[in-house]
Amino acid sequence: MQIKIGDKIRALRQRDGRRQEDLAGALGVTAQAVSRWESEGGYPDLEIIPAIAHYFGITIDELFGYEKERDEKIRAILARVESFSIKTRGDDGWVEECLAILRQGLAEFPKNEQLLLALADTLAEAGWRRHREWLYYDDEGFIQHSYDRHKQNEYWTEAVKIGEYLAANAADPATVTKANSLLVLLYRNFGETEKAATCANRMPPLKNCREILLAASADGKAEAGYIGEFLLHAAREFAEQLVYGLVVNRRHYDSDMPIEKVRGAIALFELLCDDGNLGIYHEDVLQLYLYLSRLQWERGYHDEAFVSLDEALHHARVLEALPPHSTHALTAPLVSFVRCSTGAPREIAKSLPKDWPVWCNPDYSQAKQEIEADPRWQEWVARTQQ
Repeated sequence: MQIKIGDKIRALRQRDGRRQEDLAGALGVTAQAVSRWESEGGYPDLEIIPAIAHYFGITIDELFGYEKERDEKIRAILARVESFSIKTRGDDGWVEECLAILRQGLAEFPKNEQLLLALADTLAEAGWRRHREWLYYDDEGFIQHSYDRHKQNEYWTEAVKIGEYLAANAADPATVTKANSLLVLLYRNFGETEKAATCANRMPPLKNCREILLAASADGKAEAGYIGEFLLHAAREFAEQLVYGLVVNRRHYDSDMPIEKVRGAIALFELLCDDGNLGIYHEDVLQLYLYLSRLQWERGYHDEAFVSLDEALHHARVLEALPPHSTHALTAPLVSFVRCSTGAPREIAKSLPKDWPVWCNPDYSQAKQEIEADPRWQEWVARTQQ
């Protein structure tokens, strides 16, 4: 410790262009004392350590060289939680273990922003898995949230408290942004729409989003790559908001309009990746096909519904065939400079029957009962398990 802190003090002093006399004067010690610290002849009293750290604008951990070790431990904790893939699995068996890992991490590193944000996000997901999001349609056909029931969700209640703390106190702007994003949805679920709107208004407008600004920051192939990434990200967000726009009013489903809109969202991905190579975006398209099959079945287009199920299975197989933990290059003209990273290998096709129809609103229980009674459903399910 003595050697490390002496070396650290010298390095920091030289970094800032300070003399030993400057540091000594600020700390109320002699220049000879500072010289002894740096020459391994002694080390500062414990009472003066916080003042040294403050003088150089660093933490005490950084002064003692513990910062790297701490960061490695935090990354390991976050990696353990990430390994559960809680966003993509359908069960809730991970809840206790993931929360315990994060709480143990915070016991060792109190108020660490990364761990707090991960805990808030995990709590939000756990609240949905354990208690669901309760919705109903009002007399005009518009979707509403069951605020009283949501306020009893202990996971969401804790997530809100953590999100509010981070939004007000986090030093990292990215953490503040993520905390506000989390709070928007939770406030909405609690019926606190004014708070939700306040958080939303803290965010930059679409024109100033990261993806557009990155495209504006470069030229040549780099610009082409950023534009391609923006187009694909925009297609993903557009498709999700389009489905939400359909779901928000039950009366939309009294016609074929939702079928045409979902087809349009699929066509947008096909427009950008017109050679059929969608990379990781095959997953977005397969989800849209699952939902489309449900819409087609409900409107009486039963043959078309099974065509859509086959399309979803096709995209699942292509996605599974991508090499795991690798970088995949897209090849269509507008996205030819886009590179996307694949994650751990997954058996995507086998989960399709359980995932169907992805978006559950309006209530799909009758459609599920009917389509499962069709012999073609079991044939399709059997193909997903091969």
